[in-house]
Amino acid sequence: MNKTIAIAGLGWLGQPLAYRLTTLGYAVKGSVTSIEKATLLQQNGFDAYPVEISENGIEGEVLALLKNVDYLLIMIPLGLRKNTGADYVLKMVHLLSAINESAVKKIVLVSSTSVYDDSQGRVTERDEPKPETIAGKQLRQVEELFMNAEGLQTTVVRFGGLIGGSRNPVKYLAGRKDLADGNAPVNLIHRDDCINILVEILKKDAFGTVFNAVNPNHPQKAEYYIQKAKELGLEAPTFAEAVSNETFKQVDSVNLKSVLDYSFRTSI
Repeated sequence: MNKTIAIAGLGWLGQPLAYRLTTLGYAVKGSVTSIEKATLLQQNGFDAYPVEISENGIEGEVLALLKNVDYLLIMIPLGLRKNTGADYVLKMVHLLSAINESAVKKIVLVSSTSVYDDSQGRVTERDEPKPETIAGKQLRQVEELFMNAEGLQTTVVRFGGLIGGSRNPVKYLAGRKDLADGNAPVNLIHRDDCINILVEILKKDAFGTVFNAVNPNHPQKAEYYIQKAKELGLEAPTFAEAVSNETFKQVDSVNLKSVLDYSFRTSI
């Protein structure tokens, strides 16, 4: 029998993932934040539902989204507002409450490598995250919320900086002067590898674990973005002189190989 997958967040990553899963024989449905977006996606062949999650609760067709679902993939962006203490956590508390009222038992929660602090240096899944930023702290709280939820099997995927399609951070850095941390290693992943990793988790039923999903190639930030700017015909950024003895975060994975036997396929 075909498995049904719900994707909470049919965005930059969720839409191409839905296409891939459909080609593999899964029944796929997903959510967007408005009726207008849902209608547009429906016209393009998606089984899409409007679901808006806020600090105050959930509006829209969340029950229909979660009905008869074998796996739920949560790809809802952080969306922190200025001066808000627990915005994302509250949203996810509401979502978890809705999940608990459904029959969903297996979840993939998309998180971020920002749960690790720069001061931690090189990290793998074996290292306990020690976030210092508001975003990192909230992401870590949500990870723990889902992984400790009774009756659920949650796998957390911590993606690095996302690139692919027209998305590359160099577009925001082009022409900027005296940027900091030029010696820092980049922690990036291409969208194609994001999709491949998520598919492998589903195929191998790899629930109840954590994956750091970052390309193992870590060139220095200055070297990488200057080269990317040249390739795209953009004005290259410049970087301030490096400070000696700086500690920078480098995110690697042991679980991608040991659990999924995954090898990266797309260069950053």
